[in-house]
Amino acid sequence: MLEVIKRWYQTRFSDPDAVTLFLLLVACFAVLWLFGDLLAPLLVALVMAYLLEWPVSRLQRAGLSRTLATSLILLLFIALTAMAFLGLIPTLASQGLNLAKESPAMLSHAQDYVRTLPEQYPELINVTLVETIIDNIRQRILTGGEQLVSASLSSLINVVAILIYAILVPLMVFFMLKDKQILMGGLRRFLPRNRTLVNRVWVEMNEQILNYIRGKVIEILIVGVISYMAFAMLGLRYSVLLAVAVGFSVLIPYIGAAAVTVPVAMVALFQWGLTPEFTWLMVVYTVIQVLTGNVLEPILFSEALNLHPVAIIIAVLVFGGLWGFWGVFFAIPLATLVKAVLNAWPKREELPATTK
Repeated sequence: MLEVIKRWYQTRFSDPDAVTLFLLLVACFAVLWLFGDLLAPLLVALVMAYLLEWPVSRLQRAGLSRTLATSLILLLFIALTAMAFLGLIPTLASQGLNLAKESPAMLSHAQDYVRTLPEQYPELINVTLVETIIDNIRQRILTGGEQLVSASLSSLINVVAILIYAILVPLMVFFMLKDKQILMGGLRRFLPRNRTLVNRVWVEMNEQILNYIRGKVIEILIVGVISYMAFAMLGLRYSVLLAVAVGFSVLIPYIGAAAVTVPVAMVALFQWGLTPEFTWLMVVYTVIQVLTGNVLEPILFSEALNLHPVAIIIAVLVFGGLWGFWGVFFAIPLATLVKAVLNAWPKREELPATTK
């Protein structure tokens, strides 16, 4: 057994470039796993820097200096973000509070409907099973409400930290964009000379991460706006709140779309019951989800979607379990990184001959 492991190690790690790539990946994963919470502002700044790099580079090519282009784009981004938040937050808060007040009535209505199912389908549905499901749902809702209250109290305590991040993150984004080449040169000084594979993987992943972040933001905006227009035209209550939820559900591949379907269907069912309006809403919502998965995502993420759906779901579960929200957000790029590393890893015939 030891001889097999030794032979495998000599085969796969005889190339110094491969060893450098492996050690660098292990170090990065360990730092993120151990200090992920502390590095959250840095991760936010990196995402924003990737998002704003494209317009900054376009202005720079048009003749503006890097500093001026960065200042203009960052100020415009902050202004648009502030306007969006100031416009959405009051509506979201109002609709969220109203939905929370009506949740007990919705739950009671759903319970009454579910209790009629054993009478309609006695050979398929058991009364005991229905009562058990209802008790579990009620318990989960109560637990979720307690967690929401505790999260709200903790968020009030962390207001100072949020204000500090609101100042630090834009500053980090500014200097990341303005001094990009200087920072990249400083990082290269700490890397060993044997980094051919590292450079190859970095060139591939840098472009893919840039396209992924930009495409994901565009997808959230398009899906959210289209969902709001559909919900508002059909007269669905809490249309803004549900549209925002549908928009952000695209952050979690496959699982997000299934999870956000539940509140949309429950609100529509409570508002209209089993009527043609409810049917039309679910048809329109299904069309939006189908077009998102089969038209919009292939256009925005043509390279990333070379991954198999099973690989994407596994990546969401694994990286989400390790790093929470950021693991879910970067699940596809991280899965693409694993694929790029495996493709770039030297094959047996490419490895230098080992001396016996």
